Amino acid sequence: MTDIGSKAEESSVGFLRELGVLDSTMIVAGSMIGSGIFIVSADIARQVGSPGWLLVVWLITGLLTVTAALSYGELAAMMPNAGGQYVYLREAFSPLWGFLYGWTLFLVIQTGTIAAVAVGFAKYLGVLWPVVSEQNYLISPLHLTSGYAVSLSTAQLVGMLMIALLTWMNTRGLRLGKLVQNVFTITKTGALLALIVLGVIVGRNALAVGVNFGDFWSPHGHLQDVGRGLTAATAFGLFVGICVAQTNSLFAADAWNNITFTAGEVKQPKRTIPLSLVFGTCLVIGLYLLANVAYIVTLPLDTIQTYPNDRFASAVADVIVSNYGPVIMAVAIMVSTFGGNNGLILTGARAYYAMARDGLFFASVGRLNDKHVPMWGLWVQGLWAALLVLPRTVTGVDGATGQLRYGSLYNDLLTYVISAALLFYILTIAGIFRLRRTRPEAERPYRAFGYPVIPVLYMLGAAVILVVLFIYQPSTTWPGLVLVATGFPVYALWRVSARPD
Repeated sequence: MTDIGSKAEESSVGFLRELGVLDSTMIVAGSMIGSGIFIVSADIARQVGSPGWLLVVWLITGLLTVTAALSYGELAAMMPNAGGQYVYLREAFSPLWGFLYGWTLFLVIQTGTIAAVAVGFAKYLGVLWPVVSEQNYLISPLHLTSGYAVSLSTAQLVGMLMIALLTWMNTRGLRLGKLVQNVFTITKTGALLALIVLGVIVGRNALAVGVNFGDFWSPHGHLQDVGRGLTAATAFGLFVGICVAQTNSLFAADAWNNITFTAGEVKQPKRTIPLSLVFGTCLVIGLYLLANVAYIVTLPLDTIQTYPNDRFASAVADVIVSNYGPVIMAVAIMVSTFGGNNGLILTGARAYYAMARDGLFFASVGRLNDKHVPMWGLWVQGLWAALLVLPRTVTGVDGATGQLRYGSLYNDLLTYVISAALLFYILTIAGIFRLRRTRPEAERPYRAFGYPVIPVLYMLGAAVILVVLFIYQPSTTWPGLVLVATGFPVYALWRVSARPD
């Protein structure tokens, strides 16, 4: 196992430490806030069936996220290295576990999210410019099998161009990347705050308040099957629904750990990273909870459950500013997704850089350009994310037109990998306990808040959610472990190729 101090020095060679507390907090918050908060509450409302339990789902997500951030602070202060979570798993357990996380990050978690956010940006651009659409094909779907195809629509093209633009911008140096991040995060945070305040004050609807708060806890309306025929109509079905709903809310609040990837570029990282993790996650979770309060004082729950394409946030904006709601939300989500993708692109390449420095990724990815950033890591990540935009899944046949309906492969992959990502979070926090035992003498400028109780509570809560997902949502959880398992042969190949002749 490598020495933490020497590896930290090696991993930071050539990086410029230009990220302060504000910059780092903006990376945490900006990477978390995308389009999810404006969409996923509709699915959660169908899974738990009441306004009260909708807020409980977000509260649980908040507690899990902030608790994890408080725990990660110890690892971040102990190992302020480029690579973050990859390094923590490598040092706590073995290079194999670090690689499995890094491989899954590259294969799906980071790149799939970048692809999804980019196409989300394009979809909302289509509200302003209708020529941009997933149904406006430059290359019609070419079927590879009965269930899969590739295509190039104008929306897909815009998504790919967005990825290329942000990737290129981040190759020009950290200062440009952090400027974009700060500007767009402050803007979208202000926009979300404005939606909350105006929703509660201007959009407050007596009918919605009466319906939602008059029947605050009883599941009703359009209830979704959450597995094995269960719905929130029964007590156990509600419990399962709350656990299953975490796949939506946790995904909307994910990427908070991305600041750890950039530790080699953070000023006073032993202090700054723990602070930014706490500040950023608390800020976003607070906004998310308040946003859902604004939703339920503006719209009846059944409207949230059934609004076309789950774009109920446009209806909220329309209540606030009549006739301009869709346009306002389109602009807000475009700003949010552009800034969110900048953070994902900026940070992800640093994890692959650390892997390459260990001989577990392409050698060129482990080198910095004259702007002191991992240019090839950025381009490799961007290329794979752009390619993930192209594959489509056949989801059925439109009853009205008889034409095939298509989904996106990256959406399926991200659904599959949520359980695996949660497993890696549990394993990383378990690493705190292991390192306290195996390296008691290591410097720990910050110690996990509430240790050992708070970290244990996180692991227990996340483990309960995982068990429920594997039992009641097997078709979308077990494949995640298969995706992780593809890393075993790849790891073996890289280990062999890295051996000296």
